[in-house]
Amino acid sequence: MNALFPAPPPAAPERAAAPGPGPLVIGIDPSLTSTGIAGSDWADALRPTKLTGHARFDWLIREVTDRTKHADLVVIEGPAYGQQLQAGHHERAGLWWAITHAMWRRDIPYAVVNPHNRTIYATGAANPAKDEPKDKRARIAKGMVHTFVVEQLGIWCEGPGRYDAADAATLAAMGADWLGYPPLLLPERQHRALAGVRWPNTTPAVAE
Repeated sequence: MNALFPAPPPAAPERAAAPGPGPLVIGIDPSLTSTGIAGSDWADALRPTKLTGHARFDWLIREVTDRTKHADLVVIEGPAYGQQLQAGHHERAGLWWAITHAMWRRDIPYAVVNPHNRTIYATGAANPAKDEPKDKRARIAKGMVHTFVVEQLGIWCEGPGRYDAADAATLAAMGADWLGYPPLLLPERQHRALAGVRWPNTTPAVAE
């Protein structure tokens, strides 16, 4: 168990999706160069192409906090621990903590999803391209998540940053599903991904 986060609470109760508009769930795939952010019917990539250092960091935090200010639940991708020694890890970790701290300060519940569970929800497997050449697996898997978002969730997701936006849209769908507002009915091999998420200890009021 990761010491950074408490043990996950019991899963939200199963029930049919409620009629009418659902809760506002925002998915975030944090990155210094292309942060994916999405809701139930939209997806975007925040790309501060002309900013660096503190200016880039500040712009990303302001954009994310503005777009999540009315959220009932935020679902953020957790750190990829296999990348800890890669260049930029220190800054990426800082961005992740700044975003989640902003949620904490405003009492916005947030869930943490590791990259494998995000991919399982979209494709049914943690490594869906494992039979492909090793140097192409990550890119192909990203494309499969993108296809899930475009073809099954029906969310337009193209242009630069499309894979980051698709990741965020998948996270948002997972949060809505957990709250009892699934965007679509998935087979168990995909839906099982929800069991591996660190959901907030306090269930948002929209799920009660």
